[in-house]
Amino acid sequence: MAISHSKKETLVAELGQIFTTFKTVAFAEYGGLSVAELQELRRTAREQGVVIKVVKNRLVRVAMSQNEALKDTDTSLMKGQVLYAISDEDEVLPAKLLAEFASKHPEMKLVGAFDNTGKAFTTEEVEALAKLPTKNELIAQTVAQLLSPVNDVTNALSGNLHALLDGIADHASA
Repeated sequence: MAISHSKKETLVAELGQIFTTFKTVAFAEYGGLSVAELQELRRTAREQGVVIKVVKNRLVRVAMSQNEALKDTDTSLMKGQVLYAISDEDEVLPAKLLAEFASKHPEMKLVGAFDNTGKAFTTEEVEALAKLPTKNELIAQTVAQLLSPVNDVTNALSGNLHALLDGIADHASA
């Protein structure tokens, strides 16, 4: 069913607003997925702060053409039935989310992505992007590395203290 001209304008304006604050948009072919599966994807995405949009590619191109950074972005991979995963917090999360969902639902296939600088990613690049750790995972790894020396010193001192207490206990019992 065709949508009205005013609805199209609203969608383009909404996408234009999203494109002012986003970090990365990943897109995937979703043909063959049921409505329940799409709802599951949307629910999972919402929990992680990712927006899922199912919009005509032409409307996405119009919204991109209105954004200075995106107007020259290669959109040749945006064809057929694709859905868009958009994050304004994490550069990796949209690709990771779609890749994880696609691993459970083979009907979905990652197609490409683009970032807020207008760089387009090929299918291979977006699959590699999906394998990278998310922003929160990187923060956790960094904190663990920073705390490692503290934990090592604490464990060493704790071991020495236990040995000292064991020695005192042995001496007192003798």
